[in-house]
Amino acid sequence: MASQLKNLSDFSHTTIPSAAPYRFGIVVAEWNAEITNALYQGAYNSLIVNGALVDNIVSYTVPGSFELTSGADLLLKTGKLDAVICLGCVIQGETRHFDFICNAVANGVSNVAIKYAKPVIFGVLTTDNQQQAIDRAGGKHGNKGDEAAITAIKMAALAETLKD
Repeated sequence: MASQLKNLSDFSHTTIPSAAPYRFGIVVAEWNAEITNALYQGAYNSLIVNGALVDNIVSYTVPGSFELTSGADLLLKTGKLDAVICLGCVIQGETRHFDFICNAVANGVSNVAIKYAKPVIFGVLTTDNQQQAIDRAGGKHGNKGDEAAITAIKMAALAETLKD
């Protein structure tokens, strides 16, 4: 697995633009709250550390990862944001429900991004077990929330560069 060799929160190899000029939405699934709250803290802190203004970050919760797509759509419909970060955690269970949810969320996030021509970031853990989720939400593999925030900053800067 790629993440066994990589800390998701190591950005020493890349330049991160200032987040100061951009407005961000964060949508967080309440399901698997221990994990999603850690992802949220990572994303929020990374935005702040990289210059985002507190007043330029709006955060909302949705019941589960499936609802992240609707949440992102509702936020972008306001026309006030430059990027939306979707944070969730789906852990494999005994049924195929995992496959359906993961597929729907990944496709939904992509579709919302295309619909609004705005970055919508997939910060959803899709793990085999609870320990893998913990390892990626501030554990030994870093925090996927950090990665999602840095991706949002970079994509908002790219969109700004390509305007007009």
